[in-house]
Amino acid sequence: MKDLRRYLALKYIQYLVLSSSNAVSTLLGLLGSAYTMILLQSAKVSSKSTAVLISSLAQADILVFLSLVCDVALGSFGVSPAASALARILLTANAHVSCVLLSCVAFEAYLITFLPSQSRPLRTVRNARLISRAVWTLVAAECALFLVDEHLGAGGASAASRGPVGLLFQLCSAAAALLRSLSYILGILLRIINVYIYYKIFFSMSPR
Repeated sequence: MKDLRRYLALKYIQYLVLSSSNAVSTLLGLLGSAYTMILLQSAKVSSKSTAVLISSLAQADILVFLSLVCDVALGSFGVSPAASALARILLTANAHVSCVLLSCVAFEAYLITFLPSQSRPLRTVRNARLISRAVWTLVAAECALFLVDEHLGAGGASAASRGPVGLLFQLCSAAAALLRSLSYILGILLRIINVYIYYKIFFSMSPR
């Protein structure tokens, strides 16, 4: 449907084109996700793998709403380092889930365009749900590690410089730093891959 294509275009601009989020793109993304979740409940939208991925993409913006709630709580009841860290990590989770799911949609579009019959056994609702759950699980594990690192950092590195707690602090800090570096590199790769996929699709559909 045209509305779903417009929603995907909005999300690609928000997460894979803009260098950073802003109030306008965030508000439009939230409104688009709310409308899409309502639209996907309609009987006019068939239950296909792409619809499952788009539904999961729209649900990811719930994390943005929760982050805004945290920010309001910070302003109303005073700044809490734990709440501030949680708000940032919720936004990180939303961005990572959205980027990966958008790339999954792009890859599925590539399969539909170039390998329609060969890829049909793979493009099932069940597989789409498994992919969505796997993405959410991996990002949740990533964000849990970030939360632990933030908590240990707030406690002070000097207080945990010796013994098992000190070793845990060092391991979590190293793992969190590695994940942040990998997520940055992965974000660049996803942008390149998405541009390549849609470049191929566009020119394959252009009149020769």
